[in-house]
Amino acid sequence: MNKGDLISKVAESAGISKAQATQALNTTLDAIGGALKDGDKVTLIGFGTFSVSHRAERKGRNPRTGETITIAGKNLVKFKPGKELADSVN
Repeated sequence: MNKGDLISKVAESAGISKAQATQALNTTLDAIGGALKDGDKVTLIGFGTFSVSHRAERKGRNPRTGETITIAGKNLVKFKPGKELADSVN
């Protein structure tokens, strides 16, 4: 399922237009992204938790030359599924 499929499903289930469903989905995703950008954790009960984790700078090796390089640290988005979501898949 891609974003377009999800928008169609939401519009059909909620009895709203695709334009309204698109706006609702985009607003939701923007709110989640904004909270994560601010360093907050987003918990949707029954669905899961989005959080930000920091990966520290580390040393690596260029496989072509064998030269040691520094790999910059970065922030990663993590998702931990909730119990209901995990149980529904199994």
